[in-house]
Amino acid sequence: MPLRVGFSSLGGVLPLSLCLLPLSLTACGDDGPSGDDEAGENGTDEADDTTDTGETGFVEAEFQVRESVKQLHITHAEPDMVLRVLDGAGMEVATGTVDQWGSLIFRELTPGEGYSVEETVGVELEAARELKVWDTEESYPEQSFYDGQTLQPGYNYITTRDGTQLSAYVFLPGPIEDGPYPTIVNYSGYEPSKPGGPVSEQFGELGGIDLDSLCPLFPVICDAPNSPAGLLGGFMGFASVNVNMRGTGCSGGAYDFFEELQVLDGYDIVEVAAAQDWVLDNKVAMAGLSYPGISQMWVAQTKPPSLAAIAPMSVFAHTADSTLRPGGITNNGFAINWAQNVLNSAVPYGKGWEQGLVDGGDTVCEENQLLHGQLVDVIKKIDDYPYYVPEIYDPLDPMKFVDQIDVPVFITGAWQDEQTGGDWARLINALEASPMVKLRGFNGVHADGYTPEHLLQWGAFLDFYIREEVPVITPELRSVAPALFGALLGEAVEFPPDPYTMFGSYDEALAAYEAEDPVVIQFEMGANPEYEQGAPSPTMTMSFDAWPPNELDTQRWYFGPDGALSEAAPGPDGGGSSYHIDTADGQAGTLPNGDINALVPPFDWQQDEPDTAAVFMSPELAEDVVMVGPASADLWIRSNAGEADIEVNVIEVRPDGQEIYVQGGWLRATERFLDASQTTDLDPILTHLEADLQPVPADEYVEARIRIFPFAHIFRAGSKVKISVDTPGSSRPEWKFILDETQTDDTRIDVGHHEDAASSVLLPVVPDVVVDSPLPACPLRAQPCREHLEFTNTPAE
Repeated sequence: MPLRVGFSSLGGVLPLSLCLLPLSLTACGDDGPSGDDEAGENGTDEADDTTDTGETGFVEAEFQVRESVKQLHITHAEPDMVLRVLDGAGMEVATGTVDQWGSLIFRELTPGEGYSVEETVGVELEAARELKVWDTEESYPEQSFYDGQTLQPGYNYITTRDGTQLSAYVFLPGPIEDGPYPTIVNYSGYEPSKPGGPVSEQFGELGGIDLDSLCPLFPVICDAPNSPAGLLGGFMGFASVNVNMRGTGCSGGAYDFFEELQVLDGYDIVEVAAAQDWVLDNKVAMAGLSYPGISQMWVAQTKPPSLAAIAPMSVFAHTADSTLRPGGITNNGFAINWAQNVLNSAVPYGKGWEQGLVDGGDTVCEENQLLHGQLVDVIKKIDDYPYYVPEIYDPLDPMKFVDQIDVPVFITGAWQDEQTGGDWARLINALEASPMVKLRGFNGVHADGYTPEHLLQWGAFLDFYIREEVPVITPELRSVAPALFGALLGEAVEFPPDPYTMFGSYDEALAAYEAEDPVVIQFEMGANPEYEQGAPSPTMTMSFDAWPPNELDTQRWYFGPDGALSEAAPGPDGGGSSYHIDTADGQAGTLPNGDINALVPPFDWQQDEPDTAAVFMSPELAEDVVMVGPASADLWIRSNAGEADIEVNVIEVRPDGQEIYVQGGWLRATERFLDASQTTDLDPILTHLEADLQPVPADEYVEARIRIFPFAHIFRAGSKVKISVDTPGSSRPEWKFILDETQTDDTRIDVGHHEDAASSVLLPVVPDVVVDSPLPACPLRAQPCREHLEFTNTPAE
């Protein structure tokens, strides 16, 4: 078999015969991005039938190569072909085997010129070094590259700087000639670019509403993007550009969790979208919840010039500590399941709807599937790096890069979020370059950013920063909203009154908006007496000028004998409490059946069995106590296994005999070493470095600080504060935990509560708050209740 060499240029894949000059090694690749890419990922140029005579030492390429940022992409090769990359000095720098789709990606290549790709058959032929691997900084295209792309309503492809084509669905709230329109971008690996259609096709019948009759008022009803932000934005008059990340849906390339190319694609998407004539002021915002919320942080750090604002909802502050490995313990309930589901759908034709487009003649989608098999297995990556390795995790940790975001930011999140978790509020302090940050926190579930009160503020934020008008919910939308929310939420919740219509001008309204406290906290969602129990509406709202609130009067409660929680430190004879690991807890959840989004889900929050927890409870509270912020459980522990996987739950024991879940925290105690540069009294931050591991002794107590995720909760007069220390698991609807192999049912963990091992919890109390609503019905939104039962601790020996 002859040796084969392939080359490409940015403007499309070129066969080798078009690159070669006799007796010459002249490169045919561009030095960088151009403003013209007609072939794109589809690369329809075909090699001619001539074969090199040997005068130059080359033969015709039988595969295609695309240059990219720190990568080379091969397609149309023979499956199982083994290829290698040579650098400009002729040194082999990478090898790989072509997959069944004829594709292979070489990643993590050093930027430079003179690269070649060869089949490794040992044939002695001179190799041309014509390929260029781009550096990030030199990859940015000229404005003409973006201006030259036209997006129409409906299904489109956006060409990125390396020629990869991303599938996109464009919705306009009216005829294109009636624009320009304020525009949002939704970007994820779900299916935002799947061709839209009537709302009834996506959601079924909505409470018997005659949706078709509303299409003249709300065109989005009959042309709904497959993204909630695009759909809801459509009701508010926003155009949307809804794009699948590379390697997903009909987009080209291969999937890798927030790799650099995926982030740079986001930059290109923003600039292509903003260049459209139908986009108001040629600037856009990014919007979305969860995955399309999280993606905004990665994209915004690249500072696209046409990005006006971002509105990330239901996100996290730290990929590992917030969701994947809270406290160092792998969450294989939501986090691993989510990662696996995304991988499963990122293979060729993995979404399902791609095949229909290909069968209908979409040759771009068909070509784009070829590289999907080159996705990166993020599950293996997680397994390969159980501890924090900066070069691996820093690019995946928002706290490391959100300080680069220089546009206004609107964040919402639920403390009990069953998917991404409640650790997101600390982002506000890291967003140092943003001129305006608005944060809204509440008890609730993952999707609650899209409830009426939050949508009102979401729309206002977008109105201020991309529409540049005084925010108003139109009378038409107000009239249909209760029916729509009733069908979607189970309760006909209304939009609150417009908050800025009293101002005479946009500038006055904007000034008032920006002068408001940046942090708004809503309490007791699900207990507003105006609605059915569980409806996402609060009983009380507070605002603060910082996170955590400057007003906090932290209170430390010490563990004591007989399960006491006291403001007084224990004495020398306080002893300790002991419990054994309950391995079944690790894979147990609080909602084995039912819908978390129901008004009152059928929670099954189980009590701890005897000898499987150490439980401490305060005296009855003399008055209402409002807590807002993170908390720290400062435990003194020992273990007979050299390790201790620990969960700490904060619980309110109510006067009516019920107890309600408030918040939790987790720790693998060998990873208890603290990052002194970030740790505070209320917020212990761990390094998770392998070099910082410390065994847990069996014969002496050592301090282990456990970070309890942020929360906001009203503890009512007559209630008691309960702190439970037990095995991770059996406390969240979807989070489950892979316990360390040392953690068996024979593992015993002791918690000290004596003078030299004074375990305690530091709680974030806001003083002097007057609560004017009665004890709410139980449960609250996302906060399960159960009957309170007395628990007797096992004394430590």
